[in-house]
Amino acid sequence: MIDVALTRADLRAADVAVVVDVLRATSTATQALAAGYRALLCAESLELAATLRGPGRVLAGERRCVRPPGFDQGNSPAEASRCHGDELVLATTNGAPAIVAAARHAPTVLIACLLNLDAVIGAVDGADVQVVCSGTDGAVALEDVYVAGRICARLSGRRTDAARIAEGVARSFATPLSALAQSAGGEALRAAGLAGDIELCAQESTLEVVGRASATVPGIASVVDGTATVERCRVPSFSA
Repeated sequence: MIDVALTRADLRAADVAVVVDVLRATSTATQALAAGYRALLCAESLELAATLRGPGRVLAGERRCVRPPGFDQGNSPAEASRCHGDELVLATTNGAPAIVAAARHAPTVLIACLLNLDAVIGAVDGADVQVVCSGTDGAVALEDVYVAGRICARLSGRRTDAARIAEGVARSFATPLSALAQSAGGEALRAAGLAGDIELCAQESTLEVVGRASATVPGIASVVDGTATVERCRVPSFSA
């Protein structure tokens, strides 16, 4: 079964959950792993993320697209392309909570965006797959549905109507950039002076990294590069 959760509220138990927040949390997470961070700690709130501060950890996040006070950097793949520590703590409005929630529903959780599109499709292995769109404040996000449709179109299996809807959305745009730029999320980034992130997130299959998330303590999911060595993928500690 190939299925799509159009928002986080549609999450269900599945063999594989593929989480998408292309603008920008899953793009940032993928870029951070590619840059050399050993792991990401995705926190479902800014307050919880702040408790994870410690040696070797970099706090990244956003509220209303901008870096929260006291955080080291924002939720930008451009900033994440430079590794400044061992672990990146990521707290965002939509993507990080979606990753945490998915890790409670599926034994395999993959982190997907356009940057690692080919690699993610190659990593999907399961009879029941749900692509999870993080959405925006509980509402459907066009850019996430577009990416979900691109993924579903390349997977074999029976489709739900939600998957067919996502594939139809994907077919309606000539390029990834047009889909991202025309979305409400793209408009919000332009208003915040972050238009460059739209172009960066629209780049397709430039990275081979596939993040895999697992639930750890309540409200936190650990994400490591599923394509890396066992040593690099050891489970991180959570002591401050």
